[in-house]
Amino acid sequence: MAHSRTARKRVRQNVAARALNRWRLSTMRTAIKEFNELLMHGTVDQASEQFRKCVRVIDRTAQKGVIHKNQAARRKSRMSARLKAKKTASAA
Repeated sequence: MAHSRTARKRVRQNVAARALNRWRLSTMRTAIKEFNELLMHGTVDQASEQFRKCVRVIDRTAQKGVIHKNQAARRKSRMSARLKAKKTASAA
């Protein structure tokens, strides 16, 4: 247990920050799951719209420092590749 006044304050701040970071991570993962679901079972237009929403959420999560910027880029790149493959498959 923290003894000094400032250490107690840091504990309170850490608890609040952890809760916010967990919420941001959960929101990002949920958006990605929704994109994957639409990619498999929805139309290409629905998946494209969800992809744009996912990119915003992922960028925001990386900007806040919850995930690394390279992880954000990797996730977006892989999602984009899957969307592009779906578009070409549906066009053919």
